[in-house]
Amino acid sequence: MKQLISKKVATAINGQIGLEFFAAMQYEAICAWFKLEGLPQLSAHFAAQASEERMHAHRFINYLIETGTPLALPAIDAPTCQFKSAVGAVQLALDHEIRVTDSIKALLDLAEKEGDRFTENSLQWFITEQLEELSSTEELLQIVKRAGDSGLLFVEHYLAGRGAKPSPR
Repeated sequence: MKQLISKKVATAINGQIGLEFFAAMQYEAICAWFKLEGLPQLSAHFAAQASEERMHAHRFINYLIETGTPLALPAIDAPTCQFKSAVGAVQLALDHEIRVTDSIKALLDLAEKEGDRFTENSLQWFITEQLEELSSTEELLQIVKRAGDSGLLFVEHYLAGRGAKPSPR
């Protein structure tokens, strides 16, 4: 099959896949930290986020395969595993969501510049998804900040009410 996207776009998508897998690993680390802190709902929330990030990476991989593009995954750095507070852990998650969002927007800009309508169309789903991710992570950060370290059980109750299931980890 002839490759249907440019090499520049392919390189950028491979980089995005690495970023998505890194996000999954970072969320696994946050999940584990919350579990060790005795906060099962926060742990479950980040376990679900990790799974979602892996799904995003797989969606990009499948897109490359559909376009006849070779996979060339980058090396992935180790995630941060220790945090001083719940606020620090959730802030790191928000910072990473901003980074992922900026990367997807840059990828869309590149696809537009390259005249790559296939990739432009495919990225629309990710643009919508990132808006949801940013919004929900910012909301969680506000709630965790409001609760403070001594009020994290209120955050647990809030998340339990939203249907999060405790992580089996």
